[in-house]
Amino acid sequence: MSGADRPRVRYEKRDGVAWVTIDRPDVLNAMDLRTHEELADVWDDFESDDDLRVAVLTGAGSRAFSVGQDLRERARLNGAGAAPTTFGSRGQPGWPRLTERFDLSKPVVARVDGYALGGGFELALACDIIIASQQSVFALPEVLLGLVPGAGGAFRLVRQLPLKVAMGYLLTGRRMTAETALRWGLVNEVVPADDLDACVAEWVDALLRGAPLAARAIKESVMRSLDMALDEAFVTPFEWERRRMHSEDAVEGPRAFAEKREPRWRGI
Repeated sequence: MSGADRPRVRYEKRDGVAWVTIDRPDVLNAMDLRTHEELADVWDDFESDDDLRVAVLTGAGSRAFSVGQDLRERARLNGAGAAPTTFGSRGQPGWPRLTERFDLSKPVVARVDGYALGGGFELALACDIIIASQQSVFALPEVLLGLVPGAGGAFRLVRQLPLKVAMGYLLTGRRMTAETALRWGLVNEVVPADDLDACVAEWVDALLRGAPLAARAIKESVMRSLDMALDEAFVTPFEWERRRMHSEDAVEGPRAFAEKREPRWRGI
């Protein structure tokens, strides 16, 4: 199979976990339009497959999670008269991309090893948990390219960092080390590269121990209530919480605790 025909994304399902790998290590896992199309199919399948509980998103190789948009492809498209890009990906291949899947109900873990730049950083910011190697580097360099962080970086970074700190990175494009990202709470854990897979496995195991409907209810209620007043959040109906509340798992959890055994989650 030629390089042009080879899939851009590897998608594996093992023991309730979706392993999603952007597989373009020769270009530091830069994302062309075909990559976005393949990723969209993956996220559709992940959300619809009830046997999958957690997704782990990463990049092939040890140099980069992803350096974002394939700028060589973008330059070719610009030269061919393609419409300019702006915020969001509506109308483009792969929409809605992970950065705009606001109703994705299952947890997604970003396994970051190396560069997470531009759209790669934006992908990580759209995940629920980020585990990074010590060699990882984060940045939104769009301002240096005459672009904007159109996949949500301009919106998410100011929600996850103090305003002045976020603006400093957005307006200069300067890079952030993994340790700095940890200090600001942008990532959950930073470990040596040799320990990255073991650390990710620990987080995945911890996520799998929770009840699947409870996890979905928590994710939905948290993400939808971020901009709500507290009193509004308490009375807002959340669909996944309605399902959890009336589920067998809501009964199984307390019963298992009382019987001093591990719960047997059914997700129904």
